[in-house]
Amino acid sequence: MHNILRAKRLTGIQPLAFLITLLMALALPVTLCAQLRDDLNLPDHDSKFYHLGIALIYNNSHFHETMDPSFQTQDSVLAVKPLYTGGFGLAGMHTFRIADHWEFRIVVPQLMFSYKNLQYTIQNTSSDVQTTVEKQVESIYLGFPTHIKFMSDRIENFRFYVFGGGNYQYDLASNANARKAQDLVKLKPYDFSIEGGMGFQFYFPVFILTPEIKVSEGLLNVHDRDPTLIYSNVIDKLNSRMIVFSLIFEG
Repeated sequence: MHNILRAKRLTGIQPLAFLITLLMALALPVTLCAQLRDDLNLPDHDSKFYHLGIALIYNNSHFHETMDPSFQTQDSVLAVKPLYTGGFGLAGMHTFRIADHWEFRIVVPQLMFSYKNLQYTIQNTSSDVQTTVEKQVESIYLGFPTHIKFMSDRIENFRFYVFGGGNYQYDLASNANARKAQDLVKLKPYDFSIEGGMGFQFYFPVFILTPEIKVSEGLLNVHDRDPTLIYSNVIDKLNSRMIVFSLIFEG
């Protein structure tokens, strides 16, 4: 049995650092403007039982893989490396006031385009030459996240919050490439993830702008293993992981 070469995984620190830096860059000029104003924008908004919003979403996602025991005994695939890949989406935000500092949010509908590419190192057993193959795994998620939010006190036209919850998702593209079975990494259509994050609300005269960042961790194995496929048979489980940055506009 050959010595197994395993690719070094990305840690995700770089994408997360970029999103946090972008969030702070957006927040700074708005905060400075709010400090120069004496009037309070949307003074009655926080007492509303319900308010509506829309979100523009950027996501950076990858798989966490668990290899099948057969990976140790075969000589064709030397390594499988998940890659961080960007995507985008749109969502509707339905927020309900529970009590002071507490809100319940349902995100319906949420449509997310996500790409979780896998890089394979392949060994040609006849020529002893190694090649690298990248498989693009596309998902189109119809999601139904629900969150509990804890809000800070409002400071002039600014407020901070943290939140946590879950997200049930259906992948509309799970069988989109079934006709190309020899090159396919098959995915199951259903997934459930736990989510947590934070956001910054900036009150303007007619709307609220909220940059938000969250981390999503998939709990279900979305890999539909096929022992006859070279790109599928060495993998046992695939779990989705995602960093999501949203710009939310609420009224």
